[in-house]
Amino acid sequence: MINRVVAVLILVPIAIILIALSVANRGNALFTIDPFNPGNPALSYSAPLFVWLFAALIIGLVLGSLVTWSNQGKHRKLARQRKLEAEMLRKEARKAATETASTPNLPSLH
Repeated sequence: MINRVVAVLILVPIAIILIALSVANRGNALFTIDPFNPGNPALSYSAPLFVWLFAALIIGLVLGSLVTWSNQGKHRKLARQRKLEAEMLRKEARKAATETASTPNLPSLH
């Protein structure tokens, strides 16, 4: 419940700002890949500015997600190893419990 409220409190203002930016920046902007010949029509693309802003936002989100995912790889590997180790210990504990249950009670030699 709290996560949903926090998400609404953060996402709604961001959405309003993005919509306002999109409406305000409808004019075409030229994006050129060739820095030495900016007028080259083969390497220049024209689109509304908000398209370039959203494209930059999406590319940033994807790249940031990939970097975070790759940096957390060692933690995922450690979690997998510990999960396997815990499963092995559970199996050993079950095996030991069944062995002690099947062994007859011998009198102690005190």
